[in-house]
Amino acid sequence: NNSADDTEVDLNRLMDSGDLEKERGITITSKVTRLDYTTNDGKEDYIINVVDTPGHADFAGEVDRILGTVDGVVLVVDAGEGPKSQTKYVLSCALNLGLKPIVVLNKADREESLGRLEGGETELELMDLFEALGADDNQMEYRTLYGSARGGWITEDVDVALKIASEGGVDKDGASSNMSGLLNAILEEIPEPPLHWYGESSEDEKNLSDYVDQPFSMTATTVGMDPYLGRTCTGRIYSGQIKIGEAVTLLKRQSGSDSEAVNNSNGPSSSVTGLFANRGVSRVSLEPAVAYAGDIVTLAGIPETMKVGDTLTSTDNQVPNAIDTPPLAPPTLSCLFGANNGPLAGREGTIVASSRVRARLINETDNNVTLTVELCEADAEKTVVFGRGELQIGILVEQMRREGYEMIITPPQIITSTCPTTGQKLEPYEEVVVDVDTEYSGTVVNALTGSRKGVLVEMVDDAQGKARLKFEIPSRGLLGFGPEIATATRGTAVMHHMYLEDREYAGPIGQGSDRGKLVCNEMGKATLFALESLQARGTLFVAPGEMVYPGMVIGENAKSGDLEVNPVRAKATNNMRTQAKDEKLYLTPPKKFSIEELIGYMSEDEVIEVTPQSVRLRKSELDSGVRERAARSRKKQMDASKAKGGKK
Repeated sequence: NNSADDTEVDLNRLMDSGDLEKERGITITSKVTRLDYTTNDGKEDYIINVVDTPGHADFAGEVDRILGTVDGVVLVVDAGEGPKSQTKYVLSCALNLGLKPIVVLNKADREESLGRLEGGETELELMDLFEALGADDNQMEYRTLYGSARGGWITEDVDVALKIASEGGVDKDGASSNMSGLLNAILEEIPEPPLHWYGESSEDEKNLSDYVDQPFSMTATTVGMDPYLGRTCTGRIYSGQIKIGEAVTLLKRQSGSDSEAVNNSNGPSSSVTGLFANRGVSRVSLEPAVAYAGDIVTLAGIPETMKVGDTLTSTDNQVPNAIDTPPLAPPTLSCLFGANNGPLAGREGTIVASSRVRARLINETDNNVTLTVELCEADAEKTVVFGRGELQIGILVEQMRREGYEMIITPPQIITSTCPTTGQKLEPYEEVVVDVDTEYSGTVVNALTGSRKGVLVEMVDDAQGKARLKFEIPSRGLLGFGPEIATATRGTAVMHHMYLEDREYAGPIGQGSDRGKLVCNEMGKATLFALESLQARGTLFVAPGEMVYPGMVIGENAKSGDLEVNPVRAKATNNMRTQAKDEKLYLTPPKKFSIEELIGYMSEDEVIEVTPQSVRLRKSELDSGVRERAARSRKKQMDASKAKGGKK
C-alpha cells in the first residue's frame, strides 16, 4: 500500500530502517507501524498494528517485551532454508504465551526453494519444530501461506506458488499479485485485542462504552527522548482511553518482594502533551487526539523516570496494580568499558572521558532492557556491562563509535552461578546449529567437540550437499568460534545459537588455535617494505599507511607465542646499487575483523581500542618489558603448581 506516503524510503527494508540493520541484514530493535486496511469488497475498514521483532538470541529482551503487546504472530520462514535456531527461540516464546501463528514461507520463487516445496521438506521441519516445542492441538492447526516479499505475491495453495515460481516469479493470472491474502488471513486468524475489565465481575452484558470508561493503563515497550517533545514512550493500551492533556501516574514494574513498594499510588505524575501513531515509517499525530484499548501509540510528556516495563495509569482513576510484564532472560557475559588510554587517544574521537562513556552506557539501558551497567569495583574509571552475547555488545560499541566515542573493551567473562541445592558451579550452555557443506562437516565437529567441550546432538545431510549439525556447548566455547570456522570452511558455514540453560561447569576450555600475535615495537606509519617481509611470519591485520604503536597487535603469528616486530621499518636510502632495487613488492590484503569478532578473538592480556575511524587490537600492558616479566612470573607459577601436583 501507500502507507509510506510520498517520502523517499527504502521500501525493501521499511521496518529495518537503521544503518546497522541495513548493513548487516538483521533486525536489531523492534519496530511498530499502523496499517489502515480496507477489504477487497470495500465494505469494511480495519486498523492492523504490525510489530517487527529481532530473531537473534542476543536480542532476546526485544522479543520478550514485544510479544506481550500482540495478539498473534506471523512466522516468516525462508522456504529454501527452513527453520533456524532463531526461529525456534521466537516461536517457543509465542507458543508459551498461547499465540497461534500464521506461517509464511517466504522466497518461494527461488530455485533452491522449489525442490523443498515440492517434497514438503520445509513444512515437515516446521511441524516437527511445533511438536518439539509443545504446541497444543489448536496451535498445530496453523495456517500456511506461500509467497515472495520481493515479488509482491502470496497464496495459500502450494501448487499455485510452484506455478508462479516456475514462471519466473510473475503471477500471470494476477490472482495473487498483492499481499491482501496475508492481510485477510490476519483478520481471520488473529483475534481482536482483548478489553481489560477492572471493575466487579458480573454476568451482565457490557457495552463498548463501559470498557471505554475503565481506568487507563499502558505498559512501555520502548522509551525515548525527543528534543522538542521531551520524554516519550511507546506501548499498547490495555484498558480505558487517553487524550492529550490528561494526567497520568507512573507505576514501577513489579519485581517479586518489591511489589508493595512499586504498587503505591504516589509515583510521579505528568500531563500528556502528545499522542502519536506510526504510519509507514513516519510518526504522525492522531486525529482525533484520542486512543483506546488495543491501540499501540506513542505518548509525549510522560514522567522522566519512565523505564521499559513500567505502567502508566490515569491519575484520577488508577488501576490497582502495575501490569505484569514477562521476566527477562539473564545475561551470559560481561565486559569492561573504559576510556581510551592508548598513545593515539583523542586524535579521532570527540568524546573520550570515561564519565561520558559511562553516561552513554547508562542511557542505553533505558531501552535495551537486557543490558545491565554497573560500576567496576576494582577500577573506578571502568564500567561493567552485562549482556547476552558478543553480537549484542558489538552492536552497542559500533553505535557508540559512530556517535564519536573513543573507548577500550576488555575480554568477555562468562557469568557463572552456584546451584542452591548442590553448591556446584554452573555456567550457561547454548544450542548451536551449523549449516555447512558436507565436505566440511568433519571440520566443524572437530572444532566444537574438542577443546571447546561441545557435544554433537544431531546431524542431518540433504540432497544438495549440505549438512545441518546441532551441538550443545558451554557459552565459553563459542567465544572466537565464528572467525575460526569461517576460515576453516571457506565461508560456507552459517551458525546460529540460542541459550539453553545453566549446567555444571565444564572445566578449562581451549579457544581453538594457540597461535601467538605479531606485536608492534615502534610507533609510526606501517610501511609496505616492512609488511612485505613480515607477512611470511603470519597473517597481517594492518595495511601500509596505518598508524601503529608499541604494544599494538598487527597480526597473528604462524607459531605459538607472541613475536615483537617492526612494521614501520623503511627501505634504506643509501647509495648502494643492487639488482633488486626496482623489484616490485606484493602484499596480501590484511585480515579485518568486526567488533564482535574481535571480542571473541582477543586473548586475556589484550583489549580492543575503538575510535570513530579505527578499531585496533592491542595489549593491555603496552610496555614489552613489563609483559615479559609477567609472562615469566606466570610460567613459574604454572611450573610450581605442576610440580606440587606431581608430588601428590
